[in-house]
Amino acid sequence: MSRLKLSAIFLILMLLYLVSRLFNLQVVQGKKFRELSDRNCIRLLPQPGARGKISDCHGRVIAGSKLSYDLLLLPTDSRQLSGIISAVSRTLEADDKAFRSAFAANYIAPSVPVPIAKNIGIKKAVALEELKFDVPGIIIQVNPLRHYPHGKVAAHVLGYLGEIDRWRLTKLADYGYKTKDIVGFGGIEEAYDYYLRQDEGGVSFEVDHRGRFVRLLGFRPPHNGKDIVLTLDLQIQEIAEDKLGGRSGCVIVMDPYSGDIIAMASAPGFSPPLFVDKKEGSVSRLFNDPAAPFVNRAISGVYPAGSIFKVVVAAAALQTKKITPQTTFFCEGSAIIGGQEFRCWSKHGEQDISAAIAHSCNVFFYKTGLLCGAQNLHDYALKFGLGKPASIELPYEAGGAVSSPLLRKINKFSRYGGIPLFAGRSWYDGDTANLSIGQGDLLVTPLQMTRMMAVFANGGQLVWPHIVKEIDGKDVSGLVRKAKSLNLDEGTVEYIREGLRGAVTEEGGTAHVLSGLSVPCAGKTGTAQTGAAQSHAWFVGFFPYEKPKYVICVFLEHGGPGYASSVVAGQIIEAMLQENLI
Repeated sequence: MSRLKLSAIFLILMLLYLVSRLFNLQVVQGKKFRELSDRNCIRLLPQPGARGKISDCHGRVIAGSKLSYDLLLLPTDSRQLSGIISAVSRTLEADDKAFRSAFAANYIAPSVPVPIAKNIGIKKAVALEELKFDVPGIIIQVNPLRHYPHGKVAAHVLGYLGEIDRWRLTKLADYGYKTKDIVGFGGIEEAYDYYLRQDEGGVSFEVDHRGRFVRLLGFRPPHNGKDIVLTLDLQIQEIAEDKLGGRSGCVIVMDPYSGDIIAMASAPGFSPPLFVDKKEGSVSRLFNDPAAPFVNRAISGVYPAGSIFKVVVAAAALQTKKITPQTTFFCEGSAIIGGQEFRCWSKHGEQDISAAIAHSCNVFFYKTGLLCGAQNLHDYALKFGLGKPASIELPYEAGGAVSSPLLRKINKFSRYGGIPLFAGRSWYDGDTANLSIGQGDLLVTPLQMTRMMAVFANGGQLVWPHIVKEIDGKDVSGLVRKAKSLNLDEGTVEYIREGLRGAVTEEGGTAHVLSGLSVPCAGKTGTAQTGAAQSHAWFVGFFPYEKPKYVICVFLEHGGPGYASSVVAGQIIEAMLQENLI
């Protein structure tokens, strides 16, 4: 009897324990476990939209989207997951270690499918869709992927895409950006990322205990990003890049009246599709390349101007009445300034302002600059837009630098990269002479010099370069600041234009190589000394001469004499003629 009583007591205690546990699970913690159960059977599948298109001025897509097929797995217990990954790897004939690593790296929560392979191709996607009947937990997601129909064309204008970094995430978290977002780096992709980025949607659905689909619970449609139309002409852009031929430098073609950038090529460059295809080795090499392929030399490169600055000196001297159009100086190949010999590249004889521009006579401009004064040269350089960014819509535009005796005196100078340049020294006549031919204390960008030359193409107006024409179908060109008059005398503009035309038409003109073109053009070459390295080669001009339609700047980094740049400019103009683009 005692054993029966003990057994009964034990059974009663066990029953009380089971009842108390059931009460605790179903009543006390019932809500908690019900929520866990719901979450366990509900899955959330993001539905990405497409990034906004970037097109040229004629609507030709430069950066668009194409369909990509991504493989995702539903989170499940480890034994079932191992079997799913093994089945997937056999179907795709791939090593399952990579899939396991991708699952571990991309896992976020039990309710969120995990991407383990991207852009697998439509044939593999179909094979996996068939596998889904036997192996639960597989999802094939159609994802819009950035696509560049013309490869690396206009790479520096476009920029590239990558996963958001910590610095950007810190700055942009309040605008809806989050970890692992794909954002723009450089170019339009970065400057207009907020407009271009898509609004992600999603699907919530219920699965059974084996991860099989049961029913749809909700759907939020994704929204594509806003489309952007640029002022670029894709045909002219391709011509510019082709004729630049991979040489280090840049080409800019601009409308001299509106400031529309028609083409902007920079080399060496990079291929934006590399960042979509995730070719890590190629990308790493680009970042470590000492040639700096990510630098847009058209707006971020700063260089001595060389002889193309002489048109600013000419304008300053004529406007301040330090010389007249009839003033002449004799060039015998050099001039003595401050006890030092300053050489010219040739012996030009008697030169007036137009002839001196055509022949790029240093002696004439040494003497003209000294008459004009360094402070006047500085002031007119600023008037022509030098020493500060031109405010184009692209990121990382440099401002260059222009010095003067006053800035030297107060130990201050326009800053580039936060570093004061040319500060702390006395100013001498030799400094003025150097500045007069675009050397010494002067750094400019190719975009600034293109803008400067547009003043003489359009009759005295300083335009604001811009590259964005429309956003989401709305014309934004009206938001660009209107061109401002520099109040140059009509004679000043005309005499300088004559010199620029003479550089092409005269036998001794520095751009005479362009005289054979069927479209009359004008311009100025420049050979900017760099010290030990080979000189930089410049050509900045406009065409047709009488009614200019385009301003062109060709800059070759360490390209030698300015003649080399004028040859490239001629090739571009000739190609544009053949394509009926002028």
